[in-house]
Amino acid sequence: MKKESITEKDKSRRGFIKASATAIAGFYFVPRHVLGGPGFVAPSDRLRVAGIGVGGMGSGDVRGVFNSGKADFIALCDVDDSRAKGSVAAHPKAKYYRDFRTMLDKEHKNIDAVTVSTPDHMHAIQAMAAMQLGKHVYVQKPLTHDIYEARMLTEAAEKYKVVTQMGNQGSSGEGVRKMVEWYNAGLIGEATKVWSWTDRPVWPQGIPWPSDNATPPADLDWDLWLGTAPYKDYVPNLIPFNWRGWWDYGTGALGDMACHIMEPPFRVLGLGYPESAECSVGSVYVGEFQRGYFPDSCPPSSHITLRFKREGKEDLSFHWMDGGIQPSRPEELGPNEVMGDGGNGVIIEGTKGKMMCGTYGRDPKLLPTSLTEEINVPQTLYRVPEGDRGHYNNWVEACIGGYGSQEYDRLSSPFSIAGPLTESVLMGNLAIRSNDYRMPRPDGSNRFDYPGRGIKLIWDGPNMNITNFEPANQFVKREYREGWRLGKG
Repeated sequence: MKKESITEKDKSRRGFIKASATAIAGFYFVPRHVLGGPGFVAPSDRLRVAGIGVGGMGSGDVRGVFNSGKADFIALCDVDDSRAKGSVAAHPKAKYYRDFRTMLDKEHKNIDAVTVSTPDHMHAIQAMAAMQLGKHVYVQKPLTHDIYEARMLTEAAEKYKVVTQMGNQGSSGEGVRKMVEWYNAGLIGEATKVWSWTDRPVWPQGIPWPSDNATPPADLDWDLWLGTAPYKDYVPNLIPFNWRGWWDYGTGALGDMACHIMEPPFRVLGLGYPESAECSVGSVYVGEFQRGYFPDSCPPSSHITLRFKREGKEDLSFHWMDGGIQPSRPEELGPNEVMGDGGNGVIIEGTKGKMMCGTYGRDPKLLPTSLTEEINVPQTLYRVPEGDRGHYNNWVEACIGGYGSQEYDRLSSPFSIAGPLTESVLMGNLAIRSNDYRMPRPDGSNRFDYPGRGIKLIWDGPNMNITNFEPANQFVKREYREGWRLGKG
């Protein structure tokens, strides 16, 4: 047999090494879901999540994230053991905590992301604590209780390079994207006015603080539930739902529903900070000509008017109505046709026409509604798979893809969008709370003046400051109870 030359041996050896390396590379870099067969998701492609607030709406958030098929709950946290039972039973391997600070301290190395589904007054500090640990966050609406908090979370999302999403699922829906495409195609011309409304509140508002103190249930940590809010004794019927009507904890009908209802026109029109805010509110009379004064409670109804300046365009007036108040029906809407979805809705008026939708941007229509079937506008925007039902998966995929990924760019409500929207929503509450601000008259008559009523608040958005009524600025950023702060440093 012919003896191989050194060169031939070398070539043969190199060929073997190359072939072996290719095989090894193929073994290590073939995606795990391919090796595991259809439906298999590699552990490295799964999101490890901790849930803060896992009862009620929180249980829905836990379920929605888990049902993405790509997330595991490593830890669960709730101050109310009874409300948390469903989520704990559904995720028996997850460690359970009452204090979110303890959970993050012990579990931060084991998790990638956090869901926050607590009352409004706790959103900001919980989300900030997670983001400062480099964790992605999903936060229920409204993003925060205060304007200042919304600004801080928006800036933190960029600073810490984390994937964020607010829980306004309609932002992932087909309806809002269709409305953007209609508007961009010029179907209603230039927008001049927006009307939005809700039938909420569906909890008590415009009432005095309850006087019947009680002992907190054994399975509730009342002090942890209060968190950032001033200390008060426990009262019945505040938890789990009616806290929404009290300023210390909730943000009223506006905070509850506006992130769902105002979001479509915000996205359609590309709005930023409002230039001004004014309001009128419903009154509760406790006697003849005796108007009740309940500054701790949100009003039973309100009408907010925000005005937006737009470069090269006329100012836009944006109306919000709650408590069952609705705008007049458009002339283009038939007498038996439902306006919005009945209890809630949006109408955008333009120079050439109008468009309308219900809650979450669902069922969008041009007015008159007959035009809706006649118009065929090309699809130009990305559609979230399963629409608003895909809102959780939209976030999960972005978390797995990472900050700056294609999946990240497809997020429906990152804080870069949700933060400014929340600030504008909370501007309405700034006007409402200013409406209740009162000062004793100097004549010693035990009567009061209400200098915040009947005025327009002028807003310096970049600096988060009311320029013409200083008492309103106390509501831009509230003081936390001792022992609580927004983030480290």
